[in-house]
Amino acid sequence: MGFTDRLEAGRRLGTRLAEWASGQELPRPLVLALPRGGVPVAVEVARSLGAPLDVLIVRKIGVPGRPETGVGAVVGDDPPLYDPRALAALGLDEERLAPEAARDRAELRRRALLYRGDRATPEVAGRAVILVDDGLATGATARAALRHLRGREPARLVLAVPVGAPEAAAALRAEADEVVCLEQPPAFGAVSLWYEEFPQVDDEEVAEALNACRPPAPDA
Repeated sequence: MGFTDRLEAGRRLGTRLAEWASGQELPRPLVLALPRGGVPVAVEVARSLGAPLDVLIVRKIGVPGRPETGVGAVVGDDPPLYDPRALAALGLDEERLAPEAARDRAELRRRALLYRGDRATPEVAGRAVILVDDGLATGATARAALRHLRGREPARLVLAVPVGAPEAAAALRAEADEVVCLEQPPAFGAVSLWYEEFPQVDDEEVAEALNACRPPAPDA
């Protein structure tokens, strides 16, 4: 079926999550987007749930010379998380990928400063956290994000995406308390194939969306 764009996908996902949440205990829900593409989706989800929005920045670690081919991911100060099968298939090891991982971590920190400035990262412990992206292909970045969040002791951890590869969604059920995926087409291909409009989301759009969703400052 697919989606017109990320905003429509976010509205549909938000509606599903709001229906699901009505029968759940979700203490102090927090929506975290995986930037950049997950942010427009998450804006609509946060609006549907009446929850605050922030980002969790994860960087895919690519093959040297082929950065689009992901073999792992890095988030926060956690050690890089690699896909052992992908490393074995490509004849790579963690030592060989150390320079790529270091560059990705530096980019992660640059984006954190750009998106959040001097604002602290949101508290996760004891909260219901809904992690949102625009789609799920291999699940490598989502897995790294979920494991990072699990270590921060949320009360409930939910992964929510409009569309995903069935095998990736199934595998990530071991990482999250709940996986909400609207569409899981057997012949998945790529996330972009399931959107009529799938433009790049730039850093400025992410920063603007986050600023728009910030609660107003209290009156002096």
